[in-house]
Amino acid sequence: MTLVPRTTDRTTEPAPALPVLPTGTDPLLQLHYETQPADGPGATRCVSHPHELALGGIPVMCSACRARRDWLLINHGRNVWIRCRCSNQWLEPEISRADFDALIASPYGTTYPTVDQGLIALGFDGAFAGAYLE
Repeated sequence: MTLVPRTTDRTTEPAPALPVLPTGTDPLLQLHYETQPADGPGATRCVSHPHELALGGIPVMCSACRARRDWLLINHGRNVWIRCRCSNQWLEPEISRADFDALIASPYGTTYPTVDQGLIALGFDGAFAGAYLE
């Protein structure tokens, strides 16, 4: 089963080990939290991020179209992918599920039957390649 359609020829590598947690955080509880499904088994969640995104102080840029903003962040399990409007996407190990949860401000959202239908409805299927939506 393909969770998120791959748009590049590069293979994704397995998720890296969990980063070192702050003092007082139980690693087993953190692992349990990050491996729990979001809203049921196999749930995939998406959130748009219209602004620039910097990871470790380095701005994120699409390798296909050189875009610097207007991203779709896709979460499944403990993995987070970044998707551009040109339909290029990649696994981003620097963003954890906890980081993704912090970006979701509203409990309301739209549910789509499949990931593909959601990508089309949100405009991340490549139809708006090169366009920044405000």
